[in-house]
Amino acid sequence: MKAIIFITSAFLVLAGCQQSDDSENKVTNSTESHGMEADSSDPQDLAQFAIGPNGEYQTDGFDALKFLTTWNFNNLPKEERSKFYKETTLADGTLLREYWFNVEEVTIEVAPGVFYPAWSYNGQVPGPTIRATEGDMVKIHFKNNSSKPHTAHFHGYHSDSMDGTGGVPEDKIMLPGESRIYEFKAEPFGTHVYHCHSYPVSQHVAKGLYGAFIVDPKVDTRPKADKEFVMVMNGFDTDFDGENDFYAVNTKAFAYNYQPIKVKTGELVRLHLSNMLEFDPINSFHLHANFFDEYPTGTKLEPDNFTDTITMGQGERSILDVRFREPGMYMFHSHVAELAELGWTGMFMVE
Repeated sequence: MKAIIFITSAFLVLAGCQQSDDSENKVTNSTESHGMEADSSDPQDLAQFAIGPNGEYQTDGFDALKFLTTWNFNNLPKEERSKFYKETTLADGTLLREYWFNVEEVTIEVAPGVFYPAWSYNGQVPGPTIRATEGDMVKIHFKNNSSKPHTAHFHGYHSDSMDGTGGVPEDKIMLPGESRIYEFKAEPFGTHVYHCHSYPVSQHVAKGLYGAFIVDPKVDTRPKADKEFVMVMNGFDTDFDGENDFYAVNTKAFAYNYQPIKVKTGELVRLHLSNMLEFDPINSFHLHANFFDEYPTGTKLEPDNFTDTITMGQGERSILDVRFREPGMYMFHSHVAELAELGWTGMFMVE
């Protein structure tokens, strides 16, 4: 059953969802988490409860606004960052980038007051963004701290032994408590993704095991971006009937309506956009009152399209370059109206 969404002139959203009897798949709301009495059927009360005074979600640790500009754990203090990321120059001059990832089962907030039992990389959905330069060595230390078998499959070039599929040989799968290392050269340049490939893959992706993997060109002739943002389109089936009830960019429905993305006129804004939406065959991105250059998959240095709307199948991605000519509030959203109405919409605040 689809969640009921109320959209006000201030972009307020409210969502309710049916709960599953399956304890592992239990969806909760903020009243349960905080031990407060409230009528969860009242959308206005629930929205006010879950949204902070500055428009932010306050009920879990994932900040959708910070995720936009976070890669290689650059949002962490130096000492904390060193626990998850390390750079070493090898004898031949190659830069080695090492990452430490854990597969964890966590509860995440996908709409105001609506909590979902996710499977995650490092406790967040999407997982941490990995970023390297073409030719760098990437080494990822994975540990499965969950109760299910998992893998990590990276889009890009790598050997068969580094391909985290869930089939044969079985040693490619990380059973609960097991660890493994993925190591490969970062290529080709472009905007890629990674995700679990353990079976059933649809369940593992739907539950949140995916993230962005950006490889910058060694020699980049594109215009230099003033701001870069990572956007992963996704959705959540909160009543576990095989249909999504909430949609978003970077997990939290309507997050960028509550907190618009601030840019300036004339700046080159580069979006690393990927589609990891499960259960729906297509997704799309539409920007109001502006056009952008599109670099499909980001694997060429010249754009293929100049448009305001693109359509993507699951796993597809693109780099979008836009310069806003005038100040104002400009909406972006899925051009599949149902997806936009159920959370996949946001705003750029151009100053």
